Amino acid sequence: MNDPLVYLNGEMTPLSEAKIPVLDRGFIFGDGIYEVIPVYQRKMFRADQHLARLFRSLAAIGITNPHSKEAWLELIAKVMAAHDSDDQMVYLQVTRGVAKRAHAFPKDEVTPTVFIMTNPIVLPTSAARENGVACVSMEDKRWLRCEIKSISLLGNVLAAQHAAEAGVVESIQFRDGYLTEASASNVWIVKDGVLMGPPKDNLILEGIRYGLIEELCAANKIKLEARRITREEVFAADEVMLSSATKEVLAVVKLDDTVIGDGKPGTVYHQLYAAYQAAKAA
Repeated sequence: MNDPLVYLNGEMTPLSEAKIPVLDRGFIFGDGIYEVIPVYQRKMFRADQHLARLFRSLAAIGITNPHSKEAWLELIAKVMAAHDSDDQMVYLQVTRGVAKRAHAFPKDEVTPTVFIMTNPIVLPTSAARENGVACVSMEDKRWLRCEIKSISLLGNVLAAQHAAEAGVVESIQFRDGYLTEASASNVWIVKDGVLMGPPKDNLILEGIRYGLIEELCAANKIKLEARRITREEVFAADEVMLSSATKEVLAVVKLDDTVIGDGKPGTVYHQLYAAYQAAKAA
């Protein structure tokens, strides 16, 4: 649809007519949280985990959750039903609401702004799956609360732009010489058959795929280690992978001017990608 229906503060409305006041703290300060949920064949994938992360992020910045889990699921289903695509990407956003501009939280209670929209999901091409993709590296200069899925995404925007200007898929970031994450993906490496990822701390957003990959590794007898990973280890890895809602699992075959492994998607990637598709089908 050219003007899809979205949900905004209790109403279904065409996207072109959805408006918020300029004093909404999400607009003024980026004071809000978001979540993205993939939908396959009109069924949300790992909705429980996505909503749990939404609730954690809301609590972390002191926004009262405006809905129960059941109410959230009903609202999302309503927005999904208004669209033709069977495979979708649902976007949820909650801001602190409208208040006089002041940095500290409003003293008087305000009503959170709730917005939900959905679009057809766009997954990597078959060529990207078959051949892998290229990335660039950069220093991670973002704030130190990356575990919060905040709408304040300027650091990620600049990292994504760095990748776009280089003509590659992602920027893989390092903080003080250690791997953190990409602009919109978690990053994994493989060495001698062992899959490794950075620890789940405040320096990365714990992607919902992180937990899924833990499950897939356990089911497929792939050894997994969560630990600090040096820049040198990434460039010397046998395989490098990205994971996210839209990329699912995607092999990186070149980082800056360095070819990763033999320059082709590796064995562990193929195992995880197949297991991921089986999880979707289930």
